[in-house]
Amino acid sequence: MWKRNINLENINKKMKNTLAYHLGINITAIEDNLLEGEMLVRDFLKQPYGIVHGGASVVLAETLGSLASNLCIEDNLSTVGLDINANHIRAVTKGLIIGKTIPIHLGRSTHVWEIKLFNNDKITCVSRLTMAILER
Repeated sequence: MWKRNINLENINKKMKNTLAYHLGINITAIEDNLLEGEMLVRDFLKQPYGIVHGGASVVLAETLGSLASNLCIEDNLSTVGLDINANHIRAVTKGLIIGKTIPIHLGRSTHVWEIKLFNNDKITCVSRLTMAILER
């Protein structure tokens, strides 16, 4: 499935000075059919009610799906997001949010990814990301 060189250290370095970097998103594992990352809950990720802002969860989901999509294409192609949705299932107040993305569809012109977020081994958010495949 993966078509590009996969080196976790290089992938995480490449995110420096991006939104993902500033939110503390870190890629932790890439397996045959899965990309995993994490985001530590900090006060600035929370809404005024003390729970993680849903937008922060969506940034984590889109970062994981988008990165996975880009690792599945040839060097002469690029991917851009077309659509993302998220169902927030459980509030998060502390700890680590772990995200896991798997492909649903890897076509010639689009990719669709399912991203599930967990906190303390409980699912907190389910997201679906559709990516367009473009020639550079």
